[in-house]
Formats: sequence, structure tokens, C-alpha cells
Amino acid sequence: MLRLILPRPSGLSPCYVTRSVIRNPALLRSKTTSAKKPAAEGAKALTWPDYLAIRGSKRKWQLAVTIPCASLGFLGGAAYFGSLETDPTRPIMGIDPFFFYGACTVACVGLGALIGPSIGAAAWRARHRTQLAVVDAMDREFYRRIAKNRVDASLQSPTHPVPDYYGEKIGSLHQYRQWLRDQGKYKRKAILPEE
Repeated sequence: MLRLILPRPSGLSPCYVTRSVIRNPALLRSKTTSAKKPAAEGAKALTWPDYLAIRGSKRKWQLAVTIPCASLGFLGGAAYFGSLETDPTRPIMGIDPFFFYGACTVACVGLGALIGPSIGAAAWRARHRTQLAVVDAMDREFYRRIAKNRVDASLQSPTHPVPDYYGEKIGSLHQYRQWLRDQGKYKRKAILPEE
């Protein structure tokens, strides 16, 4: 039995309020279904092809931001390390200063390339705020399926690695089915001896 706490008029007992709600199911329905409607309307169901297309667009955003971030890392590293005074007769950590500063500039490019996908994902999430709950739920389901169907990593060898262990190359249902076939083929080859 559902009890609602309602302000009761003076002189009425709590039993009367409970009975009136039970006798009038319209009151009960209006209270319980109104809270569920906005959640159901806001969360539109995604199909797998739609989800995989959204996932592909997210990866494109990440790549599109990674390239400028790596370029900015190069420009920033070259500007900073190129402007430092260097004395070729004094090595830095036993390395010629020009090689050391060149390696530091390359490290700045790598740092920009590492930061780029995170910035791209954050930009994508800011742009697609309305779909986040649905996409996150589909992400969890997708990665649950990937973890369930992938080959055990202990079966791999240095000469025969597991194909696409994290399912990163999956962009359509056809590619997902191909991924499943590849995982099954790898499992059969790893477990069953070759004849």
C-alpha cells in the first residue's frame, strides 16, 4: 500500500486521507506517472547503428582537436626552447644542448597529442549535452559486450596479438560482426592445436 503524506484538513484522520487516495486511483496515477514522464521523454532510445555513428563522430572530434594541439605543442616548444641561450661546450645531462632542446620540443608535440583527445572529447560532450545520458548508457552496454566477447589476453603471444582487443575500430554493425568473427577465429586458433 502506498502512503502519501498530504496536508490534511483539520478534523480529518490519517486513515481518511489514505482511504481517499486508495479509492480514487486517478489521484495515485497522476502523482506517480507525472514523475516518470520527463525522464522517459528526455531519454530517447538509440539504435546500435545510430550509437555507432555517434561514436564515430566523437572520434572525429577527438582527432580534429588532436592535430591542432600537437601543432601548438610543437610551436610552443620550438618558441621556448629555441629562445634559450645555449652553450655548445656545456652539455645538459651529458647531452649536446641542441639535441636536448630538440628532444624537449618533440616531447611538447607528444604532450599536445596526448591532451588533444581529452579536449576533443570534452568539446564533443559540451556540444551534445542533450544526448549524454543515452550515449553514456549505450557506452556502458557496448563496452560490457566487448568485454564479454573478446578473447582472453593471456592467450596472445608476441608474434600473434589479439585483434582489436578494445574494439576501437568498430564503426558499424558490419564491423562489429566482423570483430566477433575475428575474436572467435583467434580463440579457436589459440585453444585448438593446429593439425
